[in-house]
Amino acid sequence: MRIDKYLKVSRILKRRTISKELADNERIEINGRIVKPSHEVCIGDIVGITFGNRKLEIKVLSTQEVKKKQEASDLYEIISETKVSHIEETE
Repeated sequence: MRIDKYLKVSRILKRRTISKELADNERIEINGRIVKPSHEVCIGDIVGITFGNRKLEIKVLSTQEVKKKQEASDLYEIISETKVSHIEETE
């Protein structure tokens, strides 16, 4: 399954267009490599997503297309969730 679709199906992100945008802006990585929206996700992959001021790392447990909201969280396991601070340098 494509990473942009996976993030939508697993309900990590609300819309596929948002996940596509994040991938286009190099904010999604799989196993430490920055990926494009069409990159295939496999079971066992570690996915890192940076959006807003958060960095989320998940482990892919399943790639089936779940339609029920209650079952969506069974597709992944959260490894870590951290806040990213943007430090601006002034001259």
